Formats: sequence, structure tokens, C-alpha cells
Amino acid sequence: MSNPIKPSIRTEWFSLCLLILAFASALYFYQNFPAQVPSHWNIRGEVDAYSGPFGAAFLVPLMMVGMYLMFLFLPYLDPKKDQYGEFAKVYHNFKDLILVFLFILQFLTGINGLGYTMNIGFLVPIMVGALFMVLGFLLQNVKMNWFLGIRTPWTMSSETVWNKTHKLSSPVLMVAGLLMAVTAFVPERAKIVLFILSIALIILALPIYSYILYAQEKKLKK
Repeated sequence: MSNPIKPSIRTEWFSLCLLILAFASALYFYQNFPAQVPSHWNIRGEVDAYSGPFGAAFLVPLMMVGMYLMFLFLPYLDPKKDQYGEFAKVYHNFKDLILVFLFILQFLTGINGLGYTMNIGFLVPIMVGALFMVLGFLLQNVKMNWFLGIRTPWTMSSETVWNKTHKLSSPVLMVAGLLMAVTAFVPERAKIVLFILSIALIILALPIYSYILYAQEKKLKK
């Protein structure tokens, strides 16, 4: 059985180069890290957890391999695998985007672990916000499947509901991403408020909208 997303050298070279670079940099970091490496920061940007050199260097690259393999093989298990051909390019873009995000995160934390001053508490919210904004742009073109997208009982029950919900997901995720990015520039109390608002948009607005669409469609069919 062929892979529903049809991977090839053209679609995979970028991801594979990122993985090679991630492990090459991890090896460098591992050889130069101190005994204790900062591995987690609180909302104030203060270090609140440390790891040993191996974990700090190789955890993210190993996560990248896991994510890459998951993106490659999960479509085989999807009952709607035939749909993937309609958004294969978007799917590969989504995969590459996640790997780029993890690679940049590894690089920033690695440089910080070597003793260079990197304001992780400032940079990470901007990165996460940018990630959500680009994801929002990509998701509007994703067709119905069981792996990627806004999967609620109502989107999975109607292709029309799925498509309309994902059209709305673009502006919603872009606004949520913008709110997350802004948290890097505001006081701590405002950070919490903006973060809650951005999460609420994602986990409440889109599911509620999909239910409203489903209810309207069901009513019209009676």
C-alpha cells in the first residue's frame, strides 16, 4: 500500500536536513554543556528546572524524530486516507513547520546552556505565536481526516461543517497566535490574561462554531 501523503526526496529533503542538523548541534552541545543545564523557564523567564547534558542536548532531536515518523506513518491508519492526496502539500508544510519550531527551540536552549544570554521568556512566546499564526493559515486547506485539524464530533460528521470550521480556524488561530506573541511584551499579570484568552479562542470558539454549524445543517435536513 502506497503512503497516502506520497513522500519523496522532494518532499522529505528539508525535514531530513533539519534532523541531521539537530543531531549534529546536539552532539556539539553535549560535548560543551556544563554538568547542569537550564531546561525549563517560568512565565517570568526565570529558570526553574535543570537537566543533565545528555537530556538537554538530545531530548528535542529525539522528539523531532518521533514527530517526523508520526507524520509519515499515521496517515496509513486513517480511515479517510484517500483524502490526503487533496492536501498532501499542506500536510508536508505542516510537518516541516513543526520540525523548524522544535529545531529553533533546541538551538536557543542550547546556546543558553552554553552560557550565552538568551531571553527565553521573551523569545518563546513570540515563536509560539508565530507558529499558531502559520498553522492557522495552513489549516484552512486541510480536508477531513482523523489526524490533522479541528476534529470534533460535528466536524467529523459533516464535510460541510469541517470545511467551514477550518475556514474560520485561519483568522481564529492567527488572532490567538498574535495574543500569544504579545505576551512577550507585557507585564506578568497581562501575560496570564492574554494567554488565557488565546487558549480560550482555540479550545472554545472553534468547537462551539462547529456545533452551531452542525445544528443548523441538521435542522435544514428535517
